[in-house]
Amino acid sequence: MHRPDRRPYPWGILFLLWLLYMIFGMVARSIAPLVSPILADLAMTYSQMGIVLGSWQLTYILAALFAGTILDRWGVRKSILAGAMIIGLSAGLRYFADSFIVLLLTVSLFGVGGPMISIGGPKTISERFDTQSRGSAVGIYTTGPWIGGLLALSLTNSLIMPLMGNSWRLTFVCYGLVALFAALLWWFRSGDIQSSSSTSQMPINDIFRALINIRTVRILLAMSLFSFAIAHGFSNWLPKILETKGMTSSAAGLAAAIPLAAGIPAVLLIPRWVPPRMRGQVIAGCALMTIVNLMVVINASGPLLLCFLGIMGIFNSPFMPLMLLILMDSPEVDAEYMGSAGGMFFGVAEIGGFSGPLIMGILVDITGTFFAGVMFLVS
Repeated sequence: MHRPDRRPYPWGILFLLWLLYMIFGMVARSIAPLVSPILADLAMTYSQMGIVLGSWQLTYILAALFAGTILDRWGVRKSILAGAMIIGLSAGLRYFADSFIVLLLTVSLFGVGGPMISIGGPKTISERFDTQSRGSAVGIYTTGPWIGGLLALSLTNSLIMPLMGNSWRLTFVCYGLVALFAALLWWFRSGDIQSSSSTSQMPINDIFRALINIRTVRILLAMSLFSFAIAHGFSNWLPKILETKGMTSSAAGLAAAIPLAAGIPAVLLIPRWVPPRMRGQVIAGCALMTIVNLMVVINASGPLLLCFLGIMGIFNSPFMPLMLLILMDSPEVDAEYMGSAGGMFFGVAEIGGFSGPLIMGILVDITGTFFAGVMFLVS
């Protein structure tokens, strides 16, 4: 097994991983504040938009299984570069979307590159950081998509769209260029990275079978499925939900960023402070508070709504880092196969990530409101 590197250099690599994960979150969230102009321009239904919002999670499910194996066999540097470039292409190619199908395909492409980032980061951390420093490293790394999403939600309609002549197409091109720049930065600054690669000749199916037989892994897979269904289902529709409460698109984007802003300190501190034996209990408590927050937010307005959006961010943010730490520290999961384990984790998680936005969109078309969709997530 690769010996964790305790030199300061791993923190430089961590910054590059964080930057790429921030771009991941930025591109993933960039479509949510643009739902209204896209619906109008492409004459799409809410159900179709729900499919688009969840489409990259669907391709992610399949890509994650292969991505984990590729990362284990080939290492992280080239794999992460390819993933970041695909993310950039996914955003930029949306400029050419002139129909539901074309938009669906370009957004789906994100799910091909995304696993290399979200799985490659934990694999690198598990190899280069010891048990004592992993909590801090995972907490820092996990803030990436939260900050990226915060920037996308708060700046898309208030800054980027006006700068791009109120063109949602050019807005996506802007995000795509940022992603491609980050990919090149990773390539030129990670030249000395030493990542272990698996020398095992065990077939992929046998690796997955061995992992699924671990009780901790099975529990984490079920938890990831439900947590991602809630997170993606609600957050992707949140700007539109807030618009139905009377907010302008810019105000809705800023308000939808509140959970992300509130969650950043929590995701930084909680994984570091919570002792390993208490991680499961903290996850359970956060899940109960998330249910309460969902029920309040869908019915509230004014200052109460904004307050509970912040509370939601605090209790929703620790799910993923705590689950990843449990997976990393599980004695049955060798660091050599952390890529494959991460691929299983995120692959199952994104089944929930796909179904959450889709089911909410369908329920809006059926009922005319978002209430039924939120109640589905609560149940």
